[in-house]
Amino acid sequence: MATKKVKTQVRLQIPATAANPAPPVGPALGQHGVNIMDFCRQFNEKTKSAEPGMLIPVVITIYQDRTFSFITKVPPVSALLKKACGIAKASSDQKVKIATITKKQIQEIAKQKMPDLNANSVEAAAKIVEGTARSMGIEVK
Repeated sequence: MATKKVKTQVRLQIPATAANPAPPVGPALGQHGVNIMDFCRQFNEKTKSAEPGMLIPVVITIYQDRTFSFITKVPPVSALLKKACGIAKASSDQKVKIATITKKQIQEIAKQKMPDLNANSVEAAAKIVEGTARSMGIEVK
């Protein structure tokens, strides 16, 4: 079977089970002639096991014949940290600490995010997660 020729790749962050033709999905896919409702249906089906509303990064590969395939990734570290701390948004000033998180919680987030991080070990991934937590105004205990 001949391989399809790739036209482009589109990267989006869409809330789980909430893909619809409205921006950002509609304009990003519509300009390439992709069936938007077909993508929305498939994405919502694939993410129904995730927590509703959690941001899910997705890489959509669009081919010359206007077909597509997509890969979903693990939610961003910042979203996982906000969920673990129970906060709505990060601190606008790093010096102002708005929440605390334990090393154990950092390890769990690092294990969950490991496939998407550029790290060779869970310890290295944990350091990346700790840095993100500090920049969000979350104190690591």
